[in-house]
Amino acid sequence: MPAMLSGEMIEVLRASRLAGWVLEPEAKRLLSLRGLRVPRFQTATEEEDAVRRAREIGYPVVAKAVSPTIIHKSEYGAVVVGIAGDEEIRSVFHRLRKLPGFDRLLVEEMVSGLELIVGAKIDYQFGPVILLGMGGTGVEIYKDATLRMAPLKEADAASMIRGLKAHALLQGYRGAEPVNLPDLTRLLLAFSELAMDLQDEVESIDLNPVKCSADQCIVADARIMLA
Repeated sequence: MPAMLSGEMIEVLRASRLAGWVLEPEAKRLLSLRGLRVPRFQTATEEEDAVRRAREIGYPVVAKAVSPTIIHKSEYGAVVVGIAGDEEIRSVFHRLRKLPGFDRLLVEEMVSGLELIVGAKIDYQFGPVILLGMGGTGVEIYKDATLRMAPLKEADAASMIRGLKAHALLQGYRGAEPVNLPDLTRLLLAFSELAMDLQDEVESIDLNPVKCSADQCIVADARIMLA
């Protein structure tokens, strides 16, 4: 593995080999080790554990089922947002633990912002191709994305942002606050470096959504498919 990967990152990748992909808690750990912002989160294997984790983070929280057999969580209803109290997190834990392959519950802080997708696919000839697009569950409907070969330079990141059909939304449309474009640029450059370092280990990386506000861009969900 590349020398640019820390021992902790290498261990995350090795531990994920059996599943064939890096589950969300470990993917977010790996991203945070490279300076990408992620929400505060904890995991729980028992109901009362989930309650304690939610209290520590502070309501409202998001809860997600972590399962090696569930790659697309939205298809299973495996994400619940806006959980406001102890009884609700208990009910959510009880429901999500019945999903296929349930391993644990991820409990994390709520974050807001414009939803983008940032991704990388490894081309066997050219290496990582970086994508920036309008994200969330409507990503396949919008089909608004720009692509560049890694490694990205600052001018590439700026060009990708300008290349979106919906770039006016990022700049503050009809009185809305503009997103933090310097932070989005920083995220794209850090992600590009990570994709370069992981290109022999992974097939693709999807950060969807990345939530961008006036303050920051934060990776709300992440999936890393191994080679």
